[in-house]
Amino acid sequence: MTRKLIFDDGSFRDPDARVVHYNDTIYRIVYHNGFKKFDLIKKLLKDEAISKYLIETKEVDQQELDSLEFENQKDIKVFKHKKVDFISYPYEWSFHRLKDAALHHLNLHISLLKKDATLIDAYSYNIQFNNYSPIFIDLTSIKEYSEGEFWSGHKQFCESFLNPLVLKSKLGINFNNWFKGNLEGIDTGELSKLLKFRHIFSWNIFYNIFLLNYFEKKYKKKGNLNITKNKKLKKNYYISILTNLKSFITNLKPKKESTVWGEYSRDNTYNDEEKKNKYEFISSYFNKTKFNRVLDLGCNNGEYSKLAIQSGCKGVVGLDYDLNAIDEAYLISKKERLNFLPLYFDVSNPSSNIGWHQKERKGFMERVNFDFVLALAFEHHLAIAKNIPLEDVINWITSLASKGIIEFVPKNDVTIQSMIKLKGDIFPNYNLENFKNFLSKKTKITSEKIVSKSGRTLFSFEK
Repeated sequence: MTRKLIFDDGSFRDPDARVVHYNDTIYRIVYHNGFKKFDLIKKLLKDEAISKYLIETKEVDQQELDSLEFENQKDIKVFKHKKVDFISYPYEWSFHRLKDAALHHLNLHISLLKKDATLIDAYSYNIQFNNYSPIFIDLTSIKEYSEGEFWSGHKQFCESFLNPLVLKSKLGINFNNWFKGNLEGIDTGELSKLLKFRHIFSWNIFYNIFLLNYFEKKYKKKGNLNITKNKKLKKNYYISILTNLKSFITNLKPKKESTVWGEYSRDNTYNDEEKKNKYEFISSYFNKTKFNRVLDLGCNNGEYSKLAIQSGCKGVVGLDYDLNAIDEAYLISKKERLNFLPLYFDVSNPSSNIGWHQKERKGFMERVNFDFVLALAFEHHLAIAKNIPLEDVINWITSLASKGIIEFVPKNDVTIQSMIKLKGDIFPNYNLENFKNFLSKKTKITSEKIVSKSGRTLFSFEK
């Protein structure tokens, strides 16, 4: 087997270590200047109060290290991490997922301080999810605590955790697209301009947003960005800051507004018989063939993702642009402990390559690794609502996996009729015949079934 060593494009900022992908395994190479930190992390990994927050990790012994053929092996130490099934980013998370990530980060940091260790930064990117469970992955951002030191990651925590949550909770503004446009998160100065006078009476908002912004502007004017120079912070007060934040974030709730598709799973155009037909077709397919990684496009609250899991599929990544539906899906997956990762995703404006050299955070297509795609009541949202040519829609969906099920929604369906009411019927090529022709050009149609009176049809395909 040819061995291939690939440096992770998102780990270059750490001077002490670098993450590498080696034959589908994740290693963290720690250089000589990080050996002290390496030994501390080894010790903490044996402490259950700390290790429960960290990605599953073990030290690579000399025999395995010799087999890996890394360069300069005498000057490095290496950790092996459990691989996360699907990397996701904060701007793809719903409110409650980001909230749980923030609480996970704070719980870890408090636990570390009690063990005379701390975190050098506080990026939300350092948290990943094993389906519904948050896990901390950036182990070399852990270091030994020095008495009196300040929280160096305070601004980072606010911008990438607290500010997005406050934006949604207090103002009802979704953070996702704003966050996607700014790698660091929601700028404290910008959020301060949006918050109302009444918000200043919340101690945590006053201290972590208004006051932080005030001192940042003050010290910038003086040309001195070292706000904490010659000041000491007692550990107990440090912990109390984190504990107060934890309590504040725990009580945050999203300020919700009704959305078009948030209630779709409970209020849709299917009657009971039609829904039964759809369930039977899909469950029958999954009962015959099990898949490791299913992608559910337009997953809504995860109704059919759950069906895939119950039918024996190992795990599902669900995508939808309705944040209310995605948040509900996350809470369901958490409550029922499902191998299901629902994420915010707008197909017409997907997560793209961003950051340094446009490689630091990978776009959706660079992360695709699915063996089945489920696209139920989905294609017309692109072909009709977004005016994307039907053939392009089919080509994109079928590029995501070698097998799948696609539902075709005919133009006479009430859902499409409501879509074209304002713009008129400007889609002469949108019909079942063209749909089948386009699908047949890219795949082999293995079965089809009409599941509604309006003519909605399910097609299974393989390449």
